[in-house]
Amino acid sequence: MGKILITPRSLTKEGHPALERLKKAGHQLVTCTPGKMPDEAELLALLPGCAGYLAGVEKVSARVLEAARGLKVISRNGAGIDNVDLEAARRLNIQVRPAPGANARGVAELAIALIFSLLRSLPWSDGQLKRRSWNRRLGLEVAGRTLGLVGCGNIGRMVVELAAGLGLKTMAFRRHPDPSFAPPRFRWVSLEELYAGSDIISLHCPAGPRPVIDREAIARMRRGVYLVNTARADVVEEQAVLEALASGQIAGFATDVFAQEPPKDWRLAGHERVIATPHIGGYTEESVSRATEEAVRNLLEVL
Repeated sequence: MGKILITPRSLTKEGHPALERLKKAGHQLVTCTPGKMPDEAELLALLPGCAGYLAGVEKVSARVLEAARGLKVISRNGAGIDNVDLEAARRLNIQVRPAPGANARGVAELAIALIFSLLRSLPWSDGQLKRRSWNRRLGLEVAGRTLGLVGCGNIGRMVVELAAGLGLKTMAFRRHPDPSFAPPRFRWVSLEELYAGSDIISLHCPAGPRPVIDREAIARMRRGVYLVNTARADVVEEQAVLEALASGQIAGFATDVFAQEPPKDWRLAGHERVIATPHIGGYTEESVSRATEEAVRNLLEVL
C-alpha cells in the first residue's frame, strides 16, 4: 500500500501492538533513530516517499513537508499539532490528524504530581537523603490554595477535577470559555485576574508566536508563586523564569518540556528550585496505548 514513517520515541524504542494493524493493511513501516526525536535532516532523509506519517512532538517544517512528495496524512499520537507547519500542510493538501484527549489523564496526573513535588520539595528531600544529609524544607499544603490554569481543554479540565478532590480552589483562562464547564469551586477568569489571584499556575495551552509567560506576565503574578509547565516549552520564556527564581518572584518551577530535548542549556533543569522531567506527561502505559490506537485509526481512515 505504501510506507509509513513512525517517529514517536515511545514507539521507536518499544513498539506497540497497534502498529501491527498498519502492517496487516499492507503498509511498510519506517522508523527514525530508536528512542530519539528526529531532527530536520533525518526527516528529510526518511519522509519522502511515505504516504503516512505517525508523528511525535518533533518540529515538522514547511521544508520537510515540501520534500515529502506523496505524503497524504500526518497522524499525531497526541492532541497538539502546533509542531507541524499547518499552513504548509494545507497548501500541500496533507491532512493533519490529532488524537485529542488520548494522553489527557497522564498529563493531568503529572501536573498534579509536580504541584505536590514543588510544595513539599520532594526531589530535593530525596536528594538530601541520598547524599546521607538530614535536611528539611518547610512545606505547604494544597488544601485551600488557588490553582490557576492557563488553557482549559481536555487536560486542563481533568486537572480541575483532580484538584477539586484535594481541596484546591481552581480558576482558568481560555480565549473562548465554555460556560457548560462549571464544577464546584471553579470559575472562568481573565488572564489578569488569574495572575493576580493564583498561588499555583499550571500551563495547558498551545504555543503561540510569543511566550505566554514572559517578564511582564511574571511581574503580574503573586510573589512566591509556583509555576508548572506540562504544555509546550515555547509557552515559557526560560530566561525570565530564571530571573524570577533568583529574585524570589517565582518560588518554584516544574517543567516536563524543553525547547530542545534533551536540552543543550541545562541552567533551568539543573536549578535547585526547578523540578524537571524528560517529557513524560503522556508517557504512561495507558496514555501511549490510547494515543497509538487513535493515531493508527486516523492513518487507516485516510489511507
